[in-house]
Amino acid sequence: MKIVWGIQHHDPIAMAVFWLVIASWIIFAGIFLARKKPPSQQETKRDRRSILGIVLQSIGYALAWAIQRPMFSPLFSMPLLLEIILAVVTVFIAAGSIWLVMTAVQTLGKQWAYAARLVSDHKLITEGPYRWVRNPIYTGMLGMLLATGLAVSHWIGLLPALVVFAIGTIIRVRSEEKLLREAFGQDFENYTQNVSAVLPRIY
Repeated sequence: MKIVWGIQHHDPIAMAVFWLVIASWIIFAGIFLARKKPPSQQETKRDRRSILGIVLQSIGYALAWAIQRPMFSPLFSMPLLLEIILAVVTVFIAAGSIWLVMTAVQTLGKQWAYAARLVSDHKLITEGPYRWVRNPIYTGMLGMLLATGLAVSHWIGLLPALVVFAIGTIIRVRSEEKLLREAFGQDFENYTQNVSAVLPRIY
């Protein structure tokens, strides 16, 4: 069910941003759906608590899409220059998120999975985008949520969407990093001391 708040108003800048974000979502989904399946690996350990995090992140996305402002309208009334700047920022966030997730999935290779797990010969990945954050896929997912919110959501929906998504992300980070901490010990601890989990210098 979609809830729309406000009066219908078609704004050409907002329309362009909307369709660019939709295109970004198609590419974003394609990263996972069209990904060449790597050789199967023996799973040695899994933490099913991460599934709760996946559910909450999905609810966050659903809120952002379900509680919308009128289609093709700006987030709020603003001067033209500010609207252009916000439009550029929104598209930049979406494009950057796609690049980050794509690079992270390629870097992980056979170790990538939806739920927290370890596989045989699991390695601690610290190169590529993992030099900047420990969970770049979640950073990219957050970016896609924010871009979606700026493009289509009403702030009444965007704020709780960000909160619910953040809780889900924290659960997934803690679940996955519990496994990595058990597997790699001090090496992982040293990594966590130098690299933030999702947002550099914030979390």
